Amino acid sequence: MPFKALLVYKNDDGISHRFETLEDSRLPEGNVTVAIEYSTVNYKDGLCLSGQGGLVRTYPHIPGIDFAGRVESSSDPRYLPGDAVVLTGWRVGETRWGGYATRTRVDAGQLVKLPEGISTRHAMAVGTAGLTAMLALMALEDHGLQPGKGPVLVTGASGGVGSVAVALLARLGYEVAAVTGRPEHSDYLHSLGAKTIVSRADIAETVKRPLESETWAGCIDAVGGSMLARILGQMQYGASVAALGLAGGASLPTSVVPFLLRGINLLGIDSVMQPHDKRVRAWERIGRELPLSLLEPTINDVGLDAAPAIGQAILAGQVKGRTVINLQLPF
Repeated sequence: MPFKALLVYKNDDGISHRFETLEDSRLPEGNVTVAIEYSTVNYKDGLCLSGQGGLVRTYPHIPGIDFAGRVESSSDPRYLPGDAVVLTGWRVGETRWGGYATRTRVDAGQLVKLPEGISTRHAMAVGTAGLTAMLALMALEDHGLQPGKGPVLVTGASGGVGSVAVALLARLGYEVAAVTGRPEHSDYLHSLGAKTIVSRADIAETVKRPLESETWAGCIDAVGGSMLARILGQMQYGASVAALGLAGGASLPTSVVPFLLRGINLLGIDSVMQPHDKRVRAWERIGRELPLSLLEPTINDVGLDAAPAIGQAILAGQVKGRTVINLQLPF
């Protein structure tokens, strides 16, 4: 049965996009075929749509690192036709065709069956960004973070990961301090549950002192770079930082002093190759603790034809919240 998709082409003239109808024989290899209902636009999708970052090696390519839909057919006993499933990571949408299509085929081990109470749209309102935020929170809690220990800092708070992290932490009773470089987003962040707004300029400046006052009980950091270096010197004794992004750069100009004198933990969060059992645990918690009503103010629903422009806007830092692509709309 034919399926429709957004394909990215690259030639001497640069990058172009085409909406095409493809034959079933063009589906990727795998043992589960999924009718895709929703996808989303992440930072990586912006790179893949524009040919940047070296993520895509072979063209033409179908981006979309996230998708949710229903099983059409499966040779794996874990999945039956009609099951609602989600896929994030595994380099789908990068090294193999992804979710910007009405159908795809993947390996069963890459899917997670959606828990009761999470629709396919809800799953994409969460997406890789929300899954990463939940994995970060789980890591912080595993290292002792609890409500009442002090404020938890979220950097890049207006973005996809940050906005979900703010809403999730506030929902669970944490005092949230949200970092943003856009003062006009303050009301938006307060609506998600942030108690305090921290100006990016106030915390991004590099200081010579390796330690400052113990301020933060925990941190979910999507920025990295000099901001992360400074935050490490502001953490409470024994506190942890979950690092999951590098919007501010990949270098870390710091010293070992915060680790040696305050016992700070720097926790790396990867959502791409995360083991299946931890993904299941994270999605179950999302189902219990992150209702769609909390995310609704952050969601921008669009059709697939809007994806290229949104990808450019994300790369330029001009998008707040989450973009959900409805593959059921005509394109």
